[in-house]
Order: sequence, then structure tokens, then C-alpha cells
Amino acid sequence: MRDEISRYNFFCQFRFSVRGSKTHMIVGIDVGKDKHHAFFGTSYGKILYRRLVFDNNASGFHNLIEQVKAIMMQYQTSEVIFGMEPTGNYHKPLSYWLITNGYEVVLVGGKAVKDNRQLLDGRWDKNDTKDSANIADLLCQAKCQFYENPGDGIIALRSLLSFRKRLKKEDHRLRMQIRNSILAKYFPEMDRHWGKCIEENLSIVRWYLDPRKIAATEFREFVKHVTTTDRGIRQEQRLRAIYEAAKNSVGLPVDSSVVFEAQMMVERLKHNSEEILRTMDKIKSICRNLPGYFLLQTIPGFGEYIAALVVAALGDPFRFKRSKQVIRLAGLDLNANRSGKTSNASIPVISKKGDSDLRFGLYQAGLIASYHHEGFRRLFNRMLKGRENERGIKTKMRVKLAAKMLVIAWTMLKNNEPFDGRRLKTETN
Repeated sequence: MRDEISRYNFFCQFRFSVRGSKTHMIVGIDVGKDKHHAFFGTSYGKILYRRLVFDNNASGFHNLIEQVKAIMMQYQTSEVIFGMEPTGNYHKPLSYWLITNGYEVVLVGGKAVKDNRQLLDGRWDKNDTKDSANIADLLCQAKCQFYENPGDGIIALRSLLSFRKRLKKEDHRLRMQIRNSILAKYFPEMDRHWGKCIEENLSIVRWYLDPRKIAATEFREFVKHVTTTDRGIRQEQRLRAIYEAAKNSVGLPVDSSVVFEAQMMVERLKHNSEEILRTMDKIKSICRNLPGYFLLQTIPGFGEYIAALVVAALGDPFRFKRSKQVIRLAGLDLNANRSGKTSNASIPVISKKGDSDLRFGLYQAGLIASYHHEGFRRLFNRMLKGRENERGIKTKMRVKLAAKMLVIAWTMLKNNEPFDGRRLKTETN
């Protein structure tokens, strides 16, 4: 199996030379859950084998390779490229198996597949056999993407980050369900006092959902029951406001089924929060063995989570040749719709075509650095100079700062060196 740099160099050479090549055989694969459909052709449009259906198991994969070898021998081709559209996670076992056995795999985007289907035949309906031919046609036009196959540590990190994202969505869903489905009916006055005291909020929902129960309880006993720490006068004022609101609540009557539902939702939310913490601990334990993780934390605004995001997104930093490629990875590259008489007046905006989690994390890092680090604060003020009164300019400049921080992180990983604020000061002079 080739290393990632060799594979990427081969991919670049393939895209440059595939059009009209007589040495390449193109295999387009439409991925399915149980079976895959393959189409064999050449880059100049000749059909070698129209339809091969093989199972999604080791026997089916060997059947594919036997067919590939037979056709390559018959038509005297020296290179074979497998292309597929990423379909859920179904394409990953096949891709991994092909790469580990020394074959080259590329991806085609779902939108490209959809658009090319209409170009080939405006009335062409969608089916697996024709989709595999469609994928092969895109490969012949070099309209494909590099299939990254990083090390086990990066794969594990990406999987855990994706799992953490799902847990965070579930956490938000449960909180909104408690506020909008339970409190809105049975204690609507509390929603305005929700605030950031999550533990106290959940204790009130679990034990005092019925505002009549709060009103019948002595205030000090209520405070003692729903709090675990004394946070001073502001805590007492907030709980006093909830206590007074409960006396005149317009909420619906609370029965045992409602109490049961509220308690179950609170328990699920707490359990989900514990899973988020455990997942983050596992992420940190994996990152400790990855090069560059601790280096990235020397960048102002980069904490454990953002450093993990950047390490997972970049993978092998040497696969990028230019900083523009890194910026495009996060969707921070600028684009504008320039056409007609108004083309000169078009205002470029970020594409948002890349990793949204990485983009959001970098923006938060830029926000923190622009406030708390002298070098980044000076750089941010320099960006704003002369444009302070423009609408939304601070957000735009922080996005620009986020892109710069990503390039700095990429450079640090390549050079294996920590953040040096003196270089940033030199750039701002």
C-alpha cells in the first residue's frame, strides 16, 4: 500500500493525463448496502464491460478484482482506477480494501453525479447500472476528488468527533424539548429565568415542575433542594424570582404522568452530558499520540477541542501544496457570482463548502485571540483600520483571522514547531 503522499502525487498525475489515455481502465462503482454495481470502460469512451454486480463481502471484492485483471489482460491496459460516490458509510469497507491491496480509489461528488446524469441524457432515469456508467464518465473527464486514507489514529479521531457532534445535537434537542414541550405547558414563567444554571434548572424540572408545589414549599427549603453550591446573591435573586412567579403561574395542572416524563427527560439529558464528557476524554487520549496536537495548543485561542478538530481535518499536512488548499478545506475561500454589467460590483463571500465544524471552531479561536493575545489583537485592529464603520466588518475580519490561524496551524505541523508570536508581530509592522 502506498503512503498518502505517493497516492496524492499519483492522483494529480492521473487527473492531468487521464483524458484520452489508452493505458488507463476506468471502473465506476455504484455503491449499495448489500451489492455494488460496476462499469468498466476507457478514458476515451469505449465500453469494456457494462455491468458487474458483486456482493459487499470478501468474496464479492475478489470477484471484482478477478474481472478487472481479466479485462486488463484482454485490452492491454496497465493502470486501473476505481471511482465511487460516497454513499453513507457503505463505500468505506470497499475503498479501504482496495487501497490496502494497492489499488487507486477516487471519489466523485454527489452533485456532480446528479448534474452529469442530466447532461448525458436529459430523460435518463436513475438506476444502479447507469449510475456506475455515470461515475465512470466523470472519471474520464477528471472530475473527481482524492480519496484520503489517513492513519488509524486520525480515522479514530474523526469517528469520535463525529460521534461527539451527534451527542451535542441530542443534548440541544433534549434541552429544547424540556423548555418548549414541558415548561411551556406546565410552568411557562420559568422559561424567562432559564439562564445558564443548567443543574438548578434540571433540579427544578425534576422535583418542582408543578409551580403549586414550589408555592407550598418554604423558600429556604426550595433553595436547599435545587442547589448544590452557594453562588451568592445573584443565585438567590434568580431563585427568588422563580419562587414568586410560581405563586401566580398559569401553567396547566401537573399529574403523575407529566412528572414521570419530566424526570425521564432530565435523566436522559444528564446521561447524554456524561457521555459527551467521556467522549471528549477519549478524544484527548487519542490526540496525545498524534503529532502536532500539543503544538497546536500553543496557538492563542486553540484549546483541546479545536486542536483536535484541526489535527483531524488536516491529517497529513504534507498532502497540501499551497495555503489556498488548506483554506478551501474549511470553506473559508472567497467566491463571488460575477456576471453581466454588475460583475465588477460583486462582493466575494466565503464559500462554506468545507468542514463546517472546523470553520466554526476556527472562528471561535479567532474571536478569543483577537481579545486576549496582543499580536492577534494588533493584527485584527490593522485589518479594521479605515473600515471601522462598515456594517458587519468585525465578523468579516474575524473570519479572515480564522483563515490565517488555519494556515499558521498547517505551517506549524509541517515544520514541527510551536507558535512564535514574534513572527506574527513582524507581519503586523
